[in-house]
Amino acid sequence: MALDLRHARFLLSCAQTAQLPGDHGREVAFAGRSNAGKSSAINALTGVAGLARSSKTPGRTQLINLFGVGEAARIVDLPGYGYADVPEPVRLAWHALIEGYLGGRQSLQGLVLVMDVRHPLTPFDQQLVEWAQHVGIPLHALLTKADKLSKAQADRSAAGVRKALGAEVGLTLFSATKGTGKAEAQRALLAWLQR
Repeated sequence: MALDLRHARFLLSCAQTAQLPGDHGREVAFAGRSNAGKSSAINALTGVAGLARSSKTPGRTQLINLFGVGEAARIVDLPGYGYADVPEPVRLAWHALIEGYLGGRQSLQGLVLVMDVRHPLTPFDQQLVEWAQHVGIPLHALLTKADKLSKAQADRSAAGVRKALGAEVGLTLFSATKGTGKAEAQRALLAWLQR
């Protein structure tokens, strides 16, 4: 039976990897810099308003948040990185949480790297790309806030990211507010969740 992203529901929040549910089924993780539009992207892709809590203040996602889709599929919202004005110990704890999840999760089917189209491929973005390639986790780059640039500017940014990442990495220009790239990103997400 095909999954319906509109049935996504909040499952739990985890401050430590030990709190994660059993490592079975299929998970797709969303990672990205604070303020890249990760929560808005999850809400737009599922069509469930307020599923992932978004905020004008960067760094609100401080836990791993899991959302169930069907019986054995989950969307995982990882803490944002790099921008949030938080104390260094908190930032280090976030990084340890992200690394602990990514490094030890057998049910992880793919990683959606959420990047603001105006500021893609930060050093931490590049670290995530290298990690995903090293361990063989499929990667899809979601270039958010495409509506903030002209089409020509957004296309230029996407071409630069495509060149840097290579043809084997999926890439979508995306706007949560305008719906740009929504169907394409949903197809990529469902392909991983329905394996």
